[in-house]
Amino acid sequence: MAEVRDDLFDHIVSWAEVHRDSKYLVRKLMPHGPWKGVIALTRGGLVPAAIIAREMEIRVVDTLCITTYDDQVQGTLEVLKVPDQAVAEEGEGWLLIDDLVDTGTTAKEALRLLPKAHFATVYAKPQGLPYVNTYSHDVEQDVWVFFPWDTEIQYVKPLADNGR
Repeated sequence: MAEVRDDLFDHIVSWAEVHRDSKYLVRKLMPHGPWKGVIALTRGGLVPAAIIAREMEIRVVDTLCITTYDDQVQGTLEVLKVPDQAVAEEGEGWLLIDDLVDTGTTAKEALRLLPKAHFATVYAKPQGLPYVNTYSHDVEQDVWVFFPWDTEIQYVKPLADNGR
């Protein structure tokens, strides 16, 4: 199992940013439709998929559940649930949504199951970019992105406080 890296830079994404960037992704996806449905790559793809399905008036939403991370540690890939109808159709006409493509490990497995799906992510890092058809924004490879569903707002002492 890999260790947590100490050299990662952090980027905290707000709810407003996820909403704005997901709607920007919708604008880029509109010319590529129509779609049979949306498949959220869980868990990160759930919120963007809901926004995208709403904005595109898509009523069929399913999930592809794959796990590779435990906190910030990349572990063993495991497929927990597949969207049966989309898999039977090899993903043709389906929109596969995730919040972020990082190394491409999860994307590669998703596309093995749904090779004809259109894979779209809100954020994309260079190593995962070859697997993505459409995305909103680039993220540097060494940046760890914290999404609002993974964080909580809490009090932070002023810098001048210096440990009092």
